[in-house]
Amino acid sequence: MDVILEIKEKFERKNQILFDKKSLFLQDLIFLISEQNHKVLTLWVFDFIEEIVSYLESKYPNEERFRIALNKTKLWAQGEIKMPEAKRAILDCHAVAKELTNKEDIALCHAIGQGCGVVHTIGHTIGLPIYELTAIVYKSGIDNCKDKLIKRKKEYISKIYYYQKHYQEYKKWAKFYEKN
Repeated sequence: MDVILEIKEKFERKNQILFDKKSLFLQDLIFLISEQNHKVLTLWVFDFIEEIVSYLESKYPNEERFRIALNKTKLWAQGEIKMPEAKRAILDCHAVAKELTNKEDIALCHAIGQGCGVVHTIGHTIGLPIYELTAIVYKSGIDNCKDKLIKRKKEYISKIYYYQKHYQEYKKWAKFYEKN
């Protein structure tokens, strides 16, 4: 099935989130994610979250919760703070979405929150692309988003391969990463 047809079906059902774990468009990415270790996926999401945070900060220069969530999550991944402190920051970032009306920005807030959750469990990994790709659709429109979605998915895949080769360069990890 074509990605646009998938999106249109979700849109007609009035779904706010236009992708999910069953989306045919995401199956190759989901498979690739399933083969990665926790460190690779953590670095991968941090890379994309940084981009999203910078974008949202340009739109909302007085809003600090995006950056705080990312920074505290990085500290958690390094073992510098405990989960409750990072979790609070992540939930605060999700809360920003309830204060906004722009569907693209709402989805991006949730992309950050889901991405940050990867430190806790790799099951959150696919949440970042699900929400970010949804934001791309809202920004570009259903009829103009296909090339942007394909390009972004290629970027996701490329960065996974990058971090597969380079994750061992990062030495500061919380103890719970030791099994990787």
